[in-house]
Amino acid sequence: MPPNTSGSSTETLPALSILIPASNEEALIGTCLQKVLQSEWPYPAPFEVIVISNGSRDRTTAVALDAVGSFAAKGLELGVLDRKEGGKLGALNAGDKAARGAIRIYLDADVEISKHLLSDLYTALNTAEPRYASGTLYLVEPKTWATRAYARIYAKVPFMKHGVPGAGLFAVNAAGRMRWGRFPDIISDDTFVRLSFRPEERVSVKAAYTWPLVEGWSNLVRVRRRQNAGVDEIRHLYPELMSNDDKPMFPMRKKVQLAFKDPLGFAVYAGVALAVKLTRPIDTGWSRGR
Repeated sequence: MPPNTSGSSTETLPALSILIPASNEEALIGTCLQKVLQSEWPYPAPFEVIVISNGSRDRTTAVALDAVGSFAAKGLELGVLDRKEGGKLGALNAGDKAARGAIRIYLDADVEISKHLLSDLYTALNTAEPRYASGTLYLVEPKTWATRAYARIYAKVPFMKHGVPGAGLFAVNAAGRMRWGRFPDIISDDTFVRLSFRPEERVSVKAAYTWPLVEGWSNLVRVRRRQNAGVDEIRHLYPELMSNDDKPMFPMRKKVQLAFKDPLGFAVYAGVALAVKLTRPIDTGWSRGR
């Protein structure tokens, strides 16, 4: 929804709002919040953080609430919404309704940000023109052989090396957030938001963040299938957005080069793509498959 401008005229609004949807993320939400808390923030107006614990059956809510005091000690507000129903889009909409900052950062609970990322995003988005931004993405070192092999190729495909992928973290300013109302009930929220902006409206900042791929062959296939289905869904429901897709081509010459340099990695990457084509049903649940 559009930025919330309610409240008295004397209220000091946060410079930006960080929304973290989290479903059964007990093992990760604490580290995610700790990295946010360690951010260097040179601006007078503080930022706020909102964790939306969504249908969690573990201690996600409790772990987030335990961090409230640490944020308050630094003059920052950490809000925790405990929603009984699941669904990431519902979580994002609930977070947007509660958020007060004009700039919105949408952050997955398994992401760890570097200390300069928030200030870099604020600088990039502090403009009246519609803007979308993300940081420089680094993959977490995988634990399983299949994901290690897949990651070596995934990190080198044109989509990841060019443009602003925004996997696990994307941000928009007030004018950009006006491009849509509530998040629609779709598979791929990050693709929907990215394609709501023209390529020249998307900004990549140098500050880094880390994001993990799912572990294991079956999870790679499931998530890749879901990603493909998400793009197909947007192509069907919002065809006008596809004109903003600047995904580079992946020419055969480049594929052959990668296959020669890393035969195992390319075999796994191509095998996952083939398995997606040969198996049809998709899991529509919100799960990262760790």
